[in-house]
Amino acid sequence: MNNIFNYRLDMLEDYFLSIGAKKFNASQVYDWLYKKRVFDFAKMTNLKKELIAKLNATFTNDFLEIVRKQTDKDTSKYLFKLKDGNFVESVLMYHDYGISICVSSQVGCNMGCAFCESGRLKKVRDLQTYEMVEQILLIEEDIKKRISSVVIMGIGEPFDNYDNVMNFIKIINHDKGIAIGARHITVSTCGIIPKIKMLMAEPLQINLAISLHAPNNELRSKLMKINKVYDINELIATLKEYIAKTNRRVTIEYVTLNGVNDSKECALQLAHLLKGMNAYVNLIPYNETNNIGFKKSSKKTILEFYDVLKKEKINVTIRKEFGSKIDAACGQLRSKEVDA
Repeated sequence: MNNIFNYRLDMLEDYFLSIGAKKFNASQVYDWLYKKRVFDFAKMTNLKKELIAKLNATFTNDFLEIVRKQTDKDTSKYLFKLKDGNFVESVLMYHDYGISICVSSQVGCNMGCAFCESGRLKKVRDLQTYEMVEQILLIEEDIKKRISSVVIMGIGEPFDNYDNVMNFIKIINHDKGIAIGARHITVSTCGIIPKIKMLMAEPLQINLAISLHAPNNELRSKLMKINKVYDINELIATLKEYIAKTNRRVTIEYVTLNGVNDSKECALQLAHLLKGMNAYVNLIPYNETNNIGFKKSSKKTILEFYDVLKKEKINVTIRKEFGSKIDAACGQLRSKEVDA
C-alpha cells in the first residue's frame, strides 16, 4: 500500500474521482492531515464510512521513528529509523527569523565529496516523498512549534532523487499542505546540470543553493567527483542561464577547509568567477568528523576570506555555526549508528 503522505493534493483529488467520490474529499483529508494533524482515517469525522474504509484499504500512514535526539543551544539533531531499518537525520535550527529544518533526501549519497560524512557511506536508496514530509511533521510534533523554513541539504543529493524531492516541495509548499512559502524552501545541489535545467521549468519560486567549495576545476575535482562530469565553467554558465530565466538569486555554498580552499588567492579566484552574477556566497565553517582528515579554518582565516570577497563587491555571509557539539555534520549521527 502507498503512504498517504506521498500524495500531492491533485493526486489525491484524482484518486477520489477514480473511486466515484468527490474532488473536495481530497481537501477534507488534507485538512485533517496537515492542519488538524489527525492521521487516523477513522477519526476524520466529516468523511463517509465507506470512504474511510477505502482509505484504510488503499493507504498507509505509517510514520518514521525518532530513535535519537541530540540538542545544543540553538540546534537539535534527529536520527530517524525508516521502516526498512535504514537511518536518516534532520537538523533543527533556531534563528532570529524563525525555525528552520535541514532534511535528508536519500539514505547515503553517491556523490562522494571528499570532506562529507554523508558520502562516506554510499547511497542505499532514495527516500520516498512521505519519508521527507514526515521529517517535518514529526519534528513539529516534538517541538510543538511551526517550522518556518526548509533546506533540502541533509544526507543525499536532492537532484539525484529529483521526482520525489519536487513532489515533497509541492506538498509542503501547498497552502492546504504544510504551507511553507516557496521563498522559505531551499534545495541544495552539488551541481547536476540537467536537473538544474529542469528546475528552471518548474513553476516554483524556491531557492537554489550550489555546493561549490572551490574556485577552480583542479581543486574542485579533488574535493568533488561531480566536477569531473560537470565542470565549474559549465556549472557557472548554467547558473547564469538559471538566473536570467528565473530572475532568482543563487546561493553559493563554500565550506572553508583549513589549508585547502581558504587562501586569499582562492577568495580572489572565487570573486572573479562570480563577478556580475546575482549570487551570494555563504561561507560555512567546517564541522569536523573523526572519519575524515579535513580541519576547520580558523576564524581569522575565514574573516580574511570574507574581506577579500567584500572588497571585490561579492555579496557574502558567514554562516553561524550550529551543532558543533552534537555531531551536526551531515551524516555524522547516522554513521555512528551504522558503524556501531
